[in-house]
Amino acid sequence: MNISYNWLKQFVNISLNAEKIGEMLTDLGLEIEGITSYQSVKGGLEGVVIGEVLTCKKHPNADKLKLTTVDLGNGDPVQIVCGAPNVAKGQKVPVATIGTELYDDKGEPWKIKKGKIRGEESHGMICAEDELGLGKSHDGIMVLDKSLKVGTKASDVFEIENDQVFEIGLTPNRADAMSHYGVARDLKAGMLQNQVPVELITPSVSAFKIDNRTLKIDVQVEDKELAPRYCGVTITGLKVEESPDWLKHRLKAIGLTPINNIVDITNYTLHELGQPLHAFDASKISNGEIIVKTLPKGTKFTTLDEVERELHEEDLMICDAEKPLCIAGVFGGINSGVTETTTSIFLESAYFNPISIRKTSKRHGLNTDASFRFERGIDPNITEYALKRAALLIQEIAGGEITSDIYDLYPTKIEDSQVVLNFENTANLIGQEIPRETIKQILTSLEITINNVTETGLGLTIPSYRNDVTREADVIEEILRVYGYNNISTTEKLNASISNASKFDDHKLQNVIGNQLVAQGFYEILANSLTTGDHNSLTQGQKDEFNVTMLNPLSQDLSIMRQSLLFSGLEAVSYNINRKRLNLKLFEFGKTYHNYPSGREEHKHLTLLVSGNRNSEAWNTETKNSDFFYVKGVVSSVLQKLGYKNTSYSDVKSDLFSEGLSVQWAKKSLAEFGVIKKSILKHFDIDQEVLFVDFNWDNILDSVKHQKTKFSDLPKYPSVRRDFALLLDESVSFRDIKTIAKKSEKHLLKEVTLFDVYQGKSLPKGKKSYAVSFMLQDESKTLTDKQIDKIMGKLQTNFEKQLGAELR
Repeated sequence: MNISYNWLKQFVNISLNAEKIGEMLTDLGLEIEGITSYQSVKGGLEGVVIGEVLTCKKHPNADKLKLTTVDLGNGDPVQIVCGAPNVAKGQKVPVATIGTELYDDKGEPWKIKKGKIRGEESHGMICAEDELGLGKSHDGIMVLDKSLKVGTKASDVFEIENDQVFEIGLTPNRADAMSHYGVARDLKAGMLQNQVPVELITPSVSAFKIDNRTLKIDVQVEDKELAPRYCGVTITGLKVEESPDWLKHRLKAIGLTPINNIVDITNYTLHELGQPLHAFDASKISNGEIIVKTLPKGTKFTTLDEVERELHEEDLMICDAEKPLCIAGVFGGINSGVTETTTSIFLESAYFNPISIRKTSKRHGLNTDASFRFERGIDPNITEYALKRAALLIQEIAGGEITSDIYDLYPTKIEDSQVVLNFENTANLIGQEIPRETIKQILTSLEITINNVTETGLGLTIPSYRNDVTREADVIEEILRVYGYNNISTTEKLNASISNASKFDDHKLQNVIGNQLVAQGFYEILANSLTTGDHNSLTQGQKDEFNVTMLNPLSQDLSIMRQSLLFSGLEAVSYNINRKRLNLKLFEFGKTYHNYPSGREEHKHLTLLVSGNRNSEAWNTETKNSDFFYVKGVVSSVLQKLGYKNTSYSDVKSDLFSEGLSVQWAKKSLAEFGVIKKSILKHFDIDQEVLFVDFNWDNILDSVKHQKTKFSDLPKYPSVRRDFALLLDESVSFRDIKTIAKKSEKHLLKEVTLFDVYQGKSLPKGKKSYAVSFMLQDESKTLTDKQIDKIMGKLQTNFEKQLGAELR
């Protein structure tokens, strides 16, 4: 949010510079993210002075140019070549001297240099108004008042507005500070705390009066919950035209584009007081009726941006007797706004339900200055005051008469909050005792009314514009931010407690596995738990009826809680690939959310996403793609780190994978991994293969505590390796071989490894060759050849019987 320093000084009489004010606002909780300069004319006419044309004659070498001598007030007249048809002797003119930077219509600078034009020297430029940024005309040079003194700076003549603009990173709860008056109110409290005497200047509306009652508008509010307060007044005989310079400067300084005097005044009042207003062309209001109501779902309505929108049945609308005119608190309609031909208006000032406005704003993707304030909650008691303020400005700038009473429909007054503040609780929460008189002064400076005082605390009334202050803790926070966080001393004693935590605690296991994955080249990501329901169509495992839906979503893309970490992860993969980061190894600890018939559930997961090469390019290292078996190795290393042994694998049943496996231990699923289907990747515009691992972290946390570490002596006797080259059917898997081998020899067989696979023309059709190694070891003695041969014979027999294997 942008706040003008000059505008701020209209409410608080301050002499401190912008940097000091910025520091003070930051200390008050209104963080200044930057201070920028604003000039009503870019460059501030620096280097432009008032000159007098002493001589003017035809250029000897050009028919359309003239040779002039100009007095710049320094006693040394200069020669300037000028092409303007209206230049003449005796004129007072603006002159850009050598070295002056002017700006073109695109805002790009260009410098005035000494040069020759058709053989004649030129020492500057006599300027037209568009060249100085003072207008749009280029018909000729500017001819100024003859009474002006030669050598006077042009910036003094044209009253250039120089301003400093604060960019405030406003937190969502501070709806009271969404205006210059609101920021000034906070600044006053801060300055009083720093012993700087200051008063808050409130614009007067005492001059408001009803001139006549010739234009009456009947106002009806059908839904008083959505529009708790609605005010309006008619103004007749006004003239719509360009705003005066002072008003345009105020709006331009904070980044707004002036439109016309009526619209500019409503924008000015919004940013001055924080109250959005809307001006309707009274001639376009049918039957002189304004009705605030909702309309049937699907009703068509065209907004100011010329987009036809379908209304929701909960969208609050401002209507006349025949048609909708405006989406209340969000955006105006194309056929009811103020135009150059408007002579009478109905001026609206209202307090709308914040939740209703936010839902409507998000539904239609409209984020306006008005909706930004309404949805955070404005002051319901400033509505009429802001209306009078804007009406007086309209009369001052556009003329006209007030031609109706103020319509103020406010059936149920919104009461101020009552809070009891306990002095002991204040000291405990702040960590330091603040003098009670100081607390009272701070509360008074914040316009919080002290109703009663006791030995233990205060009874307080919170003003309606502070809708975020409803509890004792909120009041204490207000005291602390004005008192100054930097004024709270730190203790010399540091207290700490030692927790008795198990090594199997969730956060400890996450750190252990996270560190291991980082060591393997993975990067941790943290994706949003909010996502779009469109992802449900990509898999049968996610159903719309299981969605945990947000009641008030930021947008449709963030309308539900995720049922899987895959899709948010694929968004991260797509984002990186689009920025030429093709080799990715990512992991995330996160939750999924489900709304089952039995109730809502949350499940913890660890997911991995792998794509591209497994290692970076290097002259001495062969580049390899990340494949299924690489990912399987990563899964195995994670489970081994957690202490799992004797895990089993089976084919995955998920429709997310084109091929994959599921890992179990003691009938519990620990993980699923595999290659993501191309149809799913296509949805995210991913062309390269992506592998995905989904660890069921809940099952791991539940079962990992049963994995006990066992220690044993290092074997004293050597191991023996024997190999088989087995001819097998293509349907036989290595898992089958390993299972049979382990059952055949449970004690001496330590390891079974597949080290070569061959399929080719030299083998019978439907066959393949596996080269398998078997590691044998007896920990109590050295194995004999007889023992080894017996075991290998038993293995061979079992392979032949159970798998139909043949030795090659």
